[in-house]
Amino acid sequence: MSKIGATTGPRVLLKRLREVMAESLGAQERLDKIVRHIAANMVAEVCSVYVLRADSVLELFATQGLNPGSVHEASLRVGQGLVGTIAATARPLNLDNAQSHPAFAYLPETGEEIYHSFLGVPILRSGRALGVLVVQNQARRHYREDEVEALETTAMVIAELIAAGELEGLNKQGTKLDLSRPLQLSGTALAEGLGLGYVVLHEPRVVVTNLFNEDAAAEVERLHLALGRLRISIDDLLDRREVATDGEHREVLEAYRMFANDRGWVRRMEEAIANGLTAEAAVEKVQSDNRARMSRHADPYLRERLHDFDDLAFRLLRELVGRPHGPMQEELPRDCIVVARNMGAAELLDYSREKLRGLVIEEGTPTSHVVIVAKALGIPVVGQIGDVAGMAESGNPIIVDGDEGMVFLRPPADVETAYVEKVRFRASRQAQFAALRDEPSVTRDGVSIELHMNAGLAMDLAQLELSGAAGIGLFRTELQFMVASHFPRLGEQEKFYRSVLKAAGDKPVTFRTLDIGGDKVLPYGRMLQEENPALGWRAIRLSIDRPGLMRGQIRALLKAASGVKLKVMLPMVTEIREIRRIKLLIEREMAFLSRFGHALPSDYKLGCMIEVPSLLWQMDELMDEVDFISVGSNDLFQFIMASDRGNAMIANRFDPLSRSFLRVLKSIADKANSRNMPLTLCGEIAGKPLSAMALFGIGFRSVSMAPSAIGPVKAAVRQLDLGKLSSILLPELARPVSDGTIRELLMRFAGENGIQY
Repeated sequence: MSKIGATTGPRVLLKRLREVMAESLGAQERLDKIVRHIAANMVAEVCSVYVLRADSVLELFATQGLNPGSVHEASLRVGQGLVGTIAATARPLNLDNAQSHPAFAYLPETGEEIYHSFLGVPILRSGRALGVLVVQNQARRHYREDEVEALETTAMVIAELIAAGELEGLNKQGTKLDLSRPLQLSGTALAEGLGLGYVVLHEPRVVVTNLFNEDAAAEVERLHLALGRLRISIDDLLDRREVATDGEHREVLEAYRMFANDRGWVRRMEEAIANGLTAEAAVEKVQSDNRARMSRHADPYLRERLHDFDDLAFRLLRELVGRPHGPMQEELPRDCIVVARNMGAAELLDYSREKLRGLVIEEGTPTSHVVIVAKALGIPVVGQIGDVAGMAESGNPIIVDGDEGMVFLRPPADVETAYVEKVRFRASRQAQFAALRDEPSVTRDGVSIELHMNAGLAMDLAQLELSGAAGIGLFRTELQFMVASHFPRLGEQEKFYRSVLKAAGDKPVTFRTLDIGGDKVLPYGRMLQEENPALGWRAIRLSIDRPGLMRGQIRALLKAASGVKLKVMLPMVTEIREIRRIKLLIEREMAFLSRFGHALPSDYKLGCMIEVPSLLWQMDELMDEVDFISVGSNDLFQFIMASDRGNAMIANRFDPLSRSFLRVLKSIADKANSRNMPLTLCGEIAGKPLSAMALFGIGFRSVSMAPSAIGPVKAAVRQLDLGKLSSILLPELARPVSDGTIRELLMRFAGENGIQY
């Protein structure tokens, strides 16, 4: 047997398969010819291909050696029999006596009872089992390691046939294949809206079309050259990225480098090339094998690193084919839904806004920077859907429901029709909100409510007029720094801030000074790796320690606001002395500009964000120091509840409408109102009609939110009898905690009073 294996072998087999793939054949005829070649090459009496259907059944699609009449008739469920076990585990089985295996299931229609030796391998694509390839012999034998490798390599060819859709429709049962199976995936709604379109994979898998090599030595050389470029790029990341001498971020990159230099990884790719694959196909095969193996691993750390290793292989594939980083605009469909494991805010801006309809990410939280940018773009986002990038193929139809946190991949016709109607209904509601744009934001009992919008990018400014916002209640200045390729110079900052003020006209703009650090990392900066970044060196703490950074921004703001009103707000304040230090810095900058003849703002106001609970016990001193205050409800909530808003395990554990948090907010409103101190609130809680009603009921009269939220909130304000709500809400808030929740009370009130939420 070893002699026959040496004279035939995987290279000869792949050559035969290349010829078959080049022939003009029907799908069934091509598959039948493939199994005959495999059987002949491996001196096997049986070779069979089972393909996974959408109903989780493995159907016999082709065979050499078993009863021909069982093709498209014989089937096994995933997990049933040896074939079903291979599909369920994505691991090969190599048995010299298959019938003694506890998972063995006899299919009488196939006539396989006379065969003892069994070798089955999963047909994998990106680590996902699409079917099973089997060879069998009557004589009892254990198949050699090189034969297993040859069969796995051959299975990759069949995987490409399945992925290309060539086998769709062959099965007599009429059920679609698993790769085209409709999927309904439940995640977390991160940005509201509905999007219908086609999948565009962020950093997409390179589709390997040239599987068979003509010159193995040349392919190995191509692989090594690409590996060299890959290793240099990783070394560059370690040198230039914001990586400290230790910490998890550096450990991940070091793992990248270790894997890129791993001799075993390289050797497996070289072996795949020696067996007849191109360098690209070798990377694809080894990556798919690694993915299937690591996804089953018991070690949670290794499972978490799976995506890192996937990305490394994708990088290598792009090096091999010379594909640049980022999307190819000309290849984007008219309606594109970006599907990503994760991505940065700047990366989303690489996509054409005219074509972008939604975003699906495996990670992400409502306050992730990419989500903030997506909201500015007005596109729906759903996150917390594990392995969605692995389940989707570029070009798949997809629906993103950012209201309910649902994603429909390859949706059936009835679901698509239902969502087309939802989009039409939503458009009609948006038209109703647009009609309210110039109407006053006043409750039914005559209370005026100011609705401001959050912003941070130039693209946000058009929404100021379109949304009917009273002004910009929070301008996140750090976003300009985060999406830039270099640190914005003073002149660039000044020009940008001037454009913001010009676009706002007579409407007020509140600029928040840089809130970087923690999870907000500048792509060109060097930041410390901290064990608890949300509680660490960020925002005003960083600005105080790096006064040159703050001086530059303040000078740019003062010059941009020459002759007009300027409002500046400080984030993450913990102690009053921090405000005093910044006030002294601002006074010096004003004196400097005056000395050199620069006109100052016609009116200047300094405010402070209440995000750190310690300020709750310094309210009187705080209001003596500033001109206005603003509650940053996202951070204040996570610090009050000791709940990391970026941790998917607990992101939704606590309710911002809980009695405890609303009592905190009411105490702030009561204190500010007693001192006639201008007060606003910025955060997720302000942008939903139900929670906004709660804010108004406890004393807030000014809030800031995403532009898209202003219409729904204004509609609720104009239907709201605030006195009636307060008379119900405030006594309930003062009562001891009971089984009933404040959210339930608000929902009942809204329902009884015809308020949409």
